[in-house]
Amino acid sequence: MTDLPATNLVMLTLVKPEGELEVFFERRPMPEPKAHEVLVKVLATPINPSDLGLLFGGADMTTARAATRDGLPVVTADIPPQGMRAMASRVGDALPIGNEGCGLVVKAGDSPEAQALLGRTVALLGGEMYAEYRCLPVQMCMPLPDGTDPKDGASCFVNPLTSLAFTETMRMEGHSAIVHTAAASNLGQMLVKICAKDGIPLVNIVRSAAQVEILKGLGAKHIVNSSDDDFMDRLIAAITETGATLGFDAIGGGKLAGQILSAMEAAAVKRMTNYSRYGSDSFKQVYIYGGLDMGPTVLNRSFGFAWSLSGFLLTPFMQKAGAEVVGRMRQRVADELTTTFKSHYSHDISLVDTLSLDAVAAYNAKRTGEKYLIRPHG
Repeated sequence: MTDLPATNLVMLTLVKPEGELEVFFERRPMPEPKAHEVLVKVLATPINPSDLGLLFGGADMTTARAATRDGLPVVTADIPPQGMRAMASRVGDALPIGNEGCGLVVKAGDSPEAQALLGRTVALLGGEMYAEYRCLPVQMCMPLPDGTDPKDGASCFVNPLTSLAFTETMRMEGHSAIVHTAAASNLGQMLVKICAKDGIPLVNIVRSAAQVEILKGLGAKHIVNSSDDDFMDRLIAAITETGATLGFDAIGGGKLAGQILSAMEAAAVKRMTNYSRYGSDSFKQVYIYGGLDMGPTVLNRSFGFAWSLSGFLLTPFMQKAGAEVVGRMRQRVADELTTTFKSHYSHDISLVDTLSLDAVAAYNAKRTGEKYLIRPHG
């Protein structure tokens, strides 16, 4: 492989004890792979909402200001008291960012497994991807077919595996249909395609007419716009038709999770032959897996007693599901990389430009249809 530079440019996020967030770059010595590790030249890495949670945390980004250090940009923002309480455990620790990416293996350890990846394009999971190079164990790499565009491999893990985890959870828990919010997102569009292929009824909740059209273009059958005056009536009708008793909510805050439970209960009550003051005995489960709204989650208790609202994260799910299930999921992602699991990006930016104030304001807005891809080497 080509000669490597002596240093590796890495992006870091730091919470200071005086109540400031600082995001900056640092040049670190180039890592040397151990026997079961590979060194990957990172060619593409997405900005996911989960990355933003670590990147900016509880900082008030309306106070963001720009500076430079050693010729590289630095962004500083104030952290309100509640943000400092939430991030108390990370004060003083400069943390690397970036959950996933795609790149070229340029150096490998001595093990046969590592050597087999030398020169291959691989998808990466394991954090610290907002960097020029990443050294990590071979099991955190997924070899991609020859000729794969790094853009297609950059988002192989978080959205594809999360969308597959939703359908696996449905089967494991005995449900037969799914409700999904923020359904026009990259992840939501993947879920539409998965459910169509697998014959799973899916109720898609979006917030605009434009997003309705996006999902209609993918062939989605049940699409409900939360901005419509008759939203609840339409949601109840869709859940009644599909029989959905499982929901995944990317919003988190506000009343939507509670509305889904209420609609599931209304659909279940329609099927009841005898009245019960405790509501239906149909069990209803909603998982919150995102935080597009960081405000309080509001529940108006109109859904009986057979219900649960829980959090959902991909990593604990994979640990619970086991190697066989996860292996099957990863293989499906590789097989359908440019079809079912193709991600769409609105902007490509360089690693250094990621910390321009204009870019920060744009990607931190988390607008549906706007997804940023970092190209660490331009």
